[in-house]
Amino acid sequence: MKKQFFFFLLFFLPTVYGVWAQKNVSTFLLEAPQLQTTKKIWLYLPENYTQTTKKYPVLYLHDAQNLFDGTTSYAGEWQIDETLDSLKAEVIIVGIEHGNEKRIDELTPYRNEKYGGGKGTQYLDFLVSQLKPYIDTHFRTKTGRYHTGIGGSSLGGLLSYYATLKYPKIFGKAMVFSPAFWINPEVYAFTEHRKTVKSKIYFMCGDSESDSMVNDMERMIMALNATRCSCLHLTKMKIIAHGKHNEKLWAKEFAKAYLWLF
Repeated sequence: MKKQFFFFLLFFLPTVYGVWAQKNVSTFLLEAPQLQTTKKIWLYLPENYTQTTKKYPVLYLHDAQNLFDGTTSYAGEWQIDETLDSLKAEVIIVGIEHGNEKRIDELTPYRNEKYGGGKGTQYLDFLVSQLKPYIDTHFRTKTGRYHTGIGGSSLGGLLSYYATLKYPKIFGKAMVFSPAFWINPEVYAFTEHRKTVKSKIYFMCGDSESDSMVNDMERMIMALNATRCSCLHLTKMKIIAHGKHNEKLWAKEFAKAYLWLF
């Protein structure tokens, strides 16, 4: 698959909004001054949230349009709510909608000469400075790094990995699916110059996504593991035979990644 077509799949996503079936999923709007916009946030609460007083870990996920609702997704949803309900998972999910035509800007930490982008640091600043404090104030959360994760696929996988390097005291877990490292190769050098990375990171991709996906991911894992001892068991890599770059793959693998991380 040529990278140009691969990029097409990454970028062109629908803007229509639909409805969802699960009663424990809701949405709200939050100002994002760093991006000069207002973000729509999707929130999943555990089924037993209202029956307890306990606090819960939080997983922040990008591309919220694709997480819960088939009518807002590009090519099928991740079925996050159904999956977590079936697991009786005790976790809060915070999904951040991408900015449609601004998606590449928001989810890339560096500007690409051909495709542009490069506002990922502002996006993460919004997440850390605006969104996370809002969530921690309004919901019962475990606020420490060991209970705070971030995840996504493609550009979202790239930025989720970058977030663990940029904010090691905030994100102790990352779900890195089909990461688009090719668009921002500067992240390799950023990794090599970091001190010990203590975050727990789950890497996953399919071997039929693009010509370079597996090699790019393995190269990044080698750079990461050079900063820490394998005895810590903080890195998990999974390559899915015949796996393609789509929501079907990410939905299928979500539960396994969640259970390993949390």
